[in-house]
Amino acid sequence: MRHRFSVQVGAVGFRIGSAWRGPIAALERLYVGYPKPDVPDMTVRLFPEKPWRRFARPSVAISGDFWLPDAAPLPLRQGLLAAEMGMNLQVALGWRRHLLLHCSAVERDGRVLLMSGASGSGKSTLATMLALRGWRFLGDEFAFVDLEDGRIHPFPRASSLKNEAVAAVRSAGGAVGPVLEGTPKGMIGYWRPPEIAIARMTEAAPPAMLLFPRFGRPENVERLAASETFMLLTQASTNYVSLGEAGFGALTRLVQDLPALAIDYPDGEAGMMLVDRLWGET
Repeated sequence: MRHRFSVQVGAVGFRIGSAWRGPIAALERLYVGYPKPDVPDMTVRLFPEKPWRRFARPSVAISGDFWLPDAAPLPLRQGLLAAEMGMNLQVALGWRRHLLLHCSAVERDGRVLLMSGASGSGKSTLATMLALRGWRFLGDEFAFVDLEDGRIHPFPRASSLKNEAVAAVRSAGGAVGPVLEGTPKGMIGYWRPPEIAIARMTEAAPPAMLLFPRFGRPENVERLAASETFMLLTQASTNYVSLGEAGFGALTRLVQDLPALAIDYPDGEAGMMLVDRLWGET
């Protein structure tokens, strides 16, 4: 690849190569201050599917160590999104050192709050807004669960906020940018974690609570049984099956030790107040 960038995020070192300078420049701005890996773990390639698509209506295809053959290319103006998607894809398909959960994670007083849910549930927005109120941001895409002791290892990439979440975080005092319009998921804005999250991204902490948030509903709290939590988290993990016995053991210990709640909330402010109340009761 003609243009290259590397970055260390938590336990994962990335190497991104691109046929265009633009996506690399965007990554350099978004990840300024992050360390560089000694030896990258994952490789992402951004390239034109046909040679002429580098210049004529340029579109960015994504590959790397792992790739999906039916993934649609993105326009070059969304090259940063392509790079971020490529990084997610490499971790989701290739990482085996931890149990991966599709969760956001924040830490307070040495304990971690995990939040899991489908796209649009509000987990990324809640994690970002809690970080703006002093929680340590560990990540909004994956939670890395230690296979031996169950601690959560940080993965503090820039938070990816969609549509109304951009305005919600801005109204809470967060700086969001760059903002990409017209993506497959609508508007996407990136919120860069505080410097403390980057400086402490090698510091793992034990989980204390698991929430399954649902945004835009009347406030409600429901405690989940360990069996139901286990099934939900197997669906939220990209590598549970491939880890075999180690994955089963790590997930079993997690659900046995962790209170799990499904919470409904009407808006971000109400969600943060509810989280604060439930956290105080743990």
